[in-house]
Amino acid sequence: MTAARARWRAVGRRGDGDIDIAVVDAAGAVIERGRVNAGELAGEIAADPDARWISSDTTAWYHDILAAGVRVARCHDVRLCHAILRDSSLVTDGAKLRAATVWDAAPDDPVSDRDVLFSLEPAADALPHDLDATLAEFARQARAIESATDPGRLRLLTAAESAGALVAVELHTAGVPWSREVHDAILADALGPRPRPGELPSLVRDLADQVRAALGDPAASLDSQPRLLRSLHRVGVLVESTSKWELRRHDHPVIEPLLAYKRAMRLLSANGWAWMDEWIPTGRFRPVYVPGGVVTGRWASSGGGALQLPRMLRPAVRADPGWQLVVADVAQLEPRILAAMSGDLALADAARGRDLYEGIVARGTVPTRQEAKMALLGAMYGATTGDSGRLVPSLRRAYPRAMALVDDAARVGEEGGSVRTLLGRTSPAPSAGWRDLQADAAEPEASDAIKTLARSRARERGRFTRNFVVQGTAAEWALAWLADLRQRLVSFPSVGDHPVTGRAHLAFFLHDEIIVHTPVEHAEAAAAAVREAADAAGRLLFGSFPLDFLLDVRIAASAEKS
Repeated sequence: MTAARARWRAVGRRGDGDIDIAVVDAAGAVIERGRVNAGELAGEIAADPDARWISSDTTAWYHDILAAGVRVARCHDVRLCHAILRDSSLVTDGAKLRAATVWDAAPDDPVSDRDVLFSLEPAADALPHDLDATLAEFARQARAIESATDPGRLRLLTAAESAGALVAVELHTAGVPWSREVHDAILADALGPRPRPGELPSLVRDLADQVRAALGDPAASLDSQPRLLRSLHRVGVLVESTSKWELRRHDHPVIEPLLAYKRAMRLLSANGWAWMDEWIPTGRFRPVYVPGGVVTGRWASSGGGALQLPRMLRPAVRADPGWQLVVADVAQLEPRILAAMSGDLALADAARGRDLYEGIVARGTVPTRQEAKMALLGAMYGATTGDSGRLVPSLRRAYPRAMALVDDAARVGEEGGSVRTLLGRTSPAPSAGWRDLQADAAEPEASDAIKTLARSRARERGRFTRNFVVQGTAAEWALAWLADLRQRLVSFPSVGDHPVTGRAHLAFFLHDEIIVHTPVEHAEAAAAAVREAADAAGRLLFGSFPLDFLLDVRIAASAEKS
């Protein structure tokens, strides 16, 4: 296209396999329109590196752009932003957004269907990927933001969410550097050598034999819970489930080998040799991230279990020769977010430059670090009984503003209202069934059972909204951290041709932890960038509020935690 460079450009699929592209203004009005084939799109993006590209769904097209050797600097992901704006309480008129239900569709599979943007026929029930539909929804979103009660927050949130979509694709493309040899050694040590197909590893077989011997039943079924429960009952272990908490309440020779067998089988099924062959055929683990996959804005994963990697496998996350890992995680992210959101200077002071729970103990609020952790997490997650419930009143006296924020959020939820994060992501309304139950309980003739159930459901919703405001804002901070760090790393010296992996790059993300894969000579600078990005994210969201986000940053060959 020959038009002058503009801040906004858009892309959409044509029915004949070509691509529509357009230069648009901030309201979505077309300034100039053109047509390219799939191979030319990457060139258009490379020719306009400062543009923010509007697309139906980043996962549907960015994989191919990266494969063509081009990195997108900024984008607006229409699907993700629709979900935010449709429900945000900052939007004054969301009726048109809510009416555009086609944008509520699930994202396209970023691995198996990543060429959907260029296919001749759209997938059934898929998002509309054509340019006109994309721009029509973008225009609705632009109007919703412009007329919102706080447009600045929503602009920041939608930009961060869209940047996260780019990061997710780049993380999948880069992959986590992984040693199959180390992984195999860990499995062999825990389970025994790799067995032949259809057989159990030797140590797992030995554990199974020990369990059956303790049960006095050589043919006992250990992988069917109903049958295992019957076997346990026959030897006097009267449990209702095989959870480790319930089993540990009993003193019987079967308990320890059974718990060990369950741990071994969990490792074998979730991250054993079959998992390694499927997800790490070479030296990279490529999880499939789902930005905004949790209602609070946290990421989810749709394959590979990236968010559930066991601690024992972290030594297998290993840098390439000549490279290192910068591993960073935030200490007590959600409690620090709570301090900043509420403006609680006392809680912020407890967190400054140190472990927040130790800071609470130093203030004399509770006697031990464990109690401080239990009390604060209990306050954020709504624990009202046991040790957590006993300690929460001490927190209310010491940190009244922080506790008032979560208490108020819980009250709103119990009353059927919605709460929002710092930048405007809003909790979903209660279901019709929930409202009907509360209405039934309010009737004069309501039974005690109905009233009790209604109170229980109301408290459950209060616990959800209590944590929603904190967890959701923590997710926003993490997105800002990722987006800022991504931009810092792109300025690092290039050591290869790939737009992402040809320099220090993000390789892993999990809520409050990131891993950067970097050439050895750039490791110290990458670690500094990680810290600077965290500081910048704090200032972006909370201005000059005196709170630091304490990072544990280390440079190492593997991701093993000490």
